[in-house]
Amino acid sequence: MPVDPLKIAIKGSTQDHLPIEDVVDGIVLLKDGACASVMQISSVNFDLLSEPEQSALVMAYGGILNSLNFPIQIVIRSSVKDVSVYLKRLVDAEGKQTNPLLKERIKFYRKFVEDTVKRNDVLSKTFYVIVRFSTVELGLKNAGKFDYKSILGPQKNRTSLPFPKEYILEKAKASLEPKIDHLIRLFSRLGLEIKPLDNTKLIELFYKIYNEDIEASQKLENFDYNTPVVNTK
Repeated sequence: MPVDPLKIAIKGSTQDHLPIEDVVDGIVLLKDGACASVMQISSVNFDLLSEPEQSALVMAYGGILNSLNFPIQIVIRSSVKDVSVYLKRLVDAEGKQTNPLLKERIKFYRKFVEDTVKRNDVLSKTFYVIVRFSTVELGLKNAGKFDYKSILGPQKNRTSLPFPKEYILEKAKASLEPKIDHLIRLFSRLGLEIKPLDNTKLIELFYKIYNEDIEASQKLENFDYNTPVVNTK
């Protein structure tokens, strides 16, 4: 009796179709043996700077990029900001306020925020810097060109690891750690804070990326990604 391919596909795990093999010690291990470190970086309000400050910042940023002897990826992720908690705080503050004038002001401001959210999506932007450890650095002759595709997005399914996991991670750490330290020093000169994401933050990030439609209605319960990690509210 022929086997229905649809039934086989349904039995497959979602993780089989992700490029990520594991997340260990803040390092994202991909299924082809490449690794990456993801760092979240703070931002500045460029429009609020004076023209000389803007020029100085652009020149300093260009100097940083020109001084690098290894590739990096800069990713800007936009997401709809949930202001429901903030609105609830305004409602609570309005109820506790005894001064009629201040009470009216809070109410007016709350209505303004509610109307703004209804008319436009309030977006929150998060900035990331990604450093890659390529399969070329593992010594794979058939690795091909360096893959510049961001790990913060869908990729084609990968094959099994070319080397034992412990060996790959050891090589990746030796390559990535000095690069991370170098980037932290460089961006601190611009007054920017840059911090590598740990396992928990990485799992949260990838969960939100691959579950954009439902992540707002589900809560992460644990971070053992070999078992279900979410709970529906």
